[in-house]
Amino acid sequence: MISKKEYASRRKDIMAMMQGNSIAVIAAAPEKIRSNDTHFPYKQCTNLSYLSGFPEPESVMLLIPGREQGEVVFFCRDKDPLRETWDGYREGPAGVVENFAADDAFPIDDIDDILPGLLEGKDRVYCAIGNDAEFDKHLMVWVNAVREKRGSDAHPPGEFVDLDHLINEMRLIKSSAEIKLMRKAGEISARAHCRAMQISKSGLFEYQLQAEIEHEFMASGAAGPAYTSIVGGGKNGCVLHYIENRDKLKSGDMVLIDAGCEYQNYAADITRTFPVNGVFTAQQAAIYDIVLAAQEAAIELIAPGLEYHLANEATVRVITQGLVDLKILKGDVDELIEQDAHRDFYMHNAGHWLGMDVHDVGDYKIDNHWRVYEPGMVVTVEPGIYISPDNTKVDKKWRGIAVRIEDDVLVTKAGNEELTSGVPKARDQIELLMEG
Repeated sequence: MISKKEYASRRKDIMAMMQGNSIAVIAAAPEKIRSNDTHFPYKQCTNLSYLSGFPEPESVMLLIPGREQGEVVFFCRDKDPLRETWDGYREGPAGVVENFAADDAFPIDDIDDILPGLLEGKDRVYCAIGNDAEFDKHLMVWVNAVREKRGSDAHPPGEFVDLDHLINEMRLIKSSAEIKLMRKAGEISARAHCRAMQISKSGLFEYQLQAEIEHEFMASGAAGPAYTSIVGGGKNGCVLHYIENRDKLKSGDMVLIDAGCEYQNYAADITRTFPVNGVFTAQQAAIYDIVLAAQEAAIELIAPGLEYHLANEATVRVITQGLVDLKILKGDVDELIEQDAHRDFYMHNAGHWLGMDVHDVGDYKIDNHWRVYEPGMVVTVEPGIYISPDNTKVDKKWRGIAVRIEDDVLVTKAGNEELTSGVPKARDQIELLMEG
């Protein structure tokens, strides 16, 4: 888990990047109603989690560099025995000070009276403008309360600065504690995918594989899936974000599973594609081998000092060459790449940042130049080939085949480390595992 010391260090680093005479305002994510008086499971604003670990809604954290009474101020829900009986325990202001290292904490009901006074005299406010329109309105009400002090020497903030950019750059480089959690998330998720392979058979429904995977997540201590699990049998695998997971699996088809757990606020993201009956057909094997070769080529290009885009370009070249070799594409490979001919079969990029969010924060370019990898970054590598069942331009034997292979890769000082290597991806290893 992330220690209080590490949270404190993150806050100090943020405050060190803020300009003088500033205040940072970080709000909790709002609760979302599912129906009537029931809510969707609560997910805290990731940046508030990153800076404090505080899990409750209806809370606001302030960072005020140089404040004599303490630089970390919290507003949160007060203790309420009746509401806690219905909705769960609350820390209350005293608990936030004791357990989350706040210097001061106040009931959230008092924020309208107290926060304007903390804004007064500050030159600028660091905040995440645009992320939560309702909170933006509240923030302007508090700023205007300072502005409206007629006939006084009130000094309202005159500048608003995007806080996300500062936090995003910090989140992009994982600490040793974060890496440990992400390894664990990868290990749990890998076991879940192995479980799915071992129980797969014709006649099962997609949702039954989903249930087995998510059972393994939670039985292993994860909070649950980090995103909605994708289990697409046969042609359903050609739908990139297929989440219905209602169809019956058929012998002779493959099933594409994209699923990863969330462990102590950190995500894993794995995709495996395997035959429902445990044996690849010749056509399935041919497509699969191209995708696996593309992934291997990309992973070799993930290391300190290498540019982010090189891995994606490697997947495009390997996939284009492979499709030409199978006569699915026709023409010169370089010309086909120039024409983006692969986009009919490989319509996404090779990966994305991974961390507290499955599609994690961080710029891919700096000053219009591709970012270079640094130790501590974590990226997914997930090439794929998807041949629509309706694509009449290709031979019928290829139609409806979909393959994606995805792993989570940590950039190390020496190169990289696959955090999700616990689930096989070589065809012979998959078939051996599925044999039992």
